[in-house]
Amino acid sequence: NSNMLKIGLTGSTGSLGKVILRYNKKRGIKSFRDDITKRKKVFKWIKENDFDVVIHLAAIVPIKKVNKNKTKANNVNLNGTKNIVDACLESNVSWMFFSSTSHVYNSSKNKIAESFPTKPISFYGNTKLQAEKYIIKKFEKNKISYCIGRIFSTTNKDQKKGYLIPDLKNRIKKSKKKIYLKNLNHFRDFISMINISKIIFSLLDKRFKGIINIASGKSLHLRDIAKIILKKYNKKNYEFIDNKIETSLIGNISKLKKITKLKINDPVKRLIF
Repeated sequence: NSNMLKIGLTGSTGSLGKVILRYNKKRGIKSFRDDITKRKKVFKWIKENDFDVVIHLAAIVPIKKVNKNKTKANNVNLNGTKNIVDACLESNVSWMFFSSTSHVYNSSKNKIAESFPTKPISFYGNTKLQAEKYIIKKFEKNKISYCIGRIFSTTNKDQKKGYLIPDLKNRIKKSKKKIYLKNLNHFRDFISMINISKIIFSLLDKRFKGIINIASGKSLHLRDIAKIILKKYNKKNYEFIDNKIETSLIGNISKLKKITKLKINDPVKRLIF
């Protein structure tokens, strides 16, 4: 019974971490409250709590923030993950979930399956791909089960600044004059944090091992999201300025559906407001 498991969580102050804690109070999840790049602290936390399971979400995610300080992003996303993995190997952890990203793939007109070649679309995607490789290499040798969840686009009502939708809402809401909306000619696949949380625990119950896409499988054009926000705030004076390249990252979720049997349905408006 996964309710009896000792579960450790990193990244508990991020949007997804908060949702996981809010909806899983009965599970007695213990959060790591320190910096995952501090190796000794990570080892101490995992050893003292004797976890059965670790859910590792801590990372620097917003692309702007990652690109501003690549060294720091690499240190947290890759070296921090190495600390978690190495500490798990010296403990009784039997399953680890790692939140990866659709950014490990390249843009594709087709829905992207787990078997697609990896070709990171961003520096952020590259830090996550390197972390994935480390997990696979270390855990395969030691027969520990790992689950790498490649999460596509996500949002929720209280998502922090630095992400597309909150930043878009903020800009549109505050604007007094004509709004120029740049670089929104892209297709993305959005899934709510609540659904991601349900999926992670469903994968835990099944002890799923391997790589899996976590997405809705539905294509959303970013311009359409902007239009919903513009309408909501009653803004009529705007112009879209497209990027030269239109990209598309939509998940093929046939594997996810088979394993979790969850209904993933997020009406766009509910995702945004």
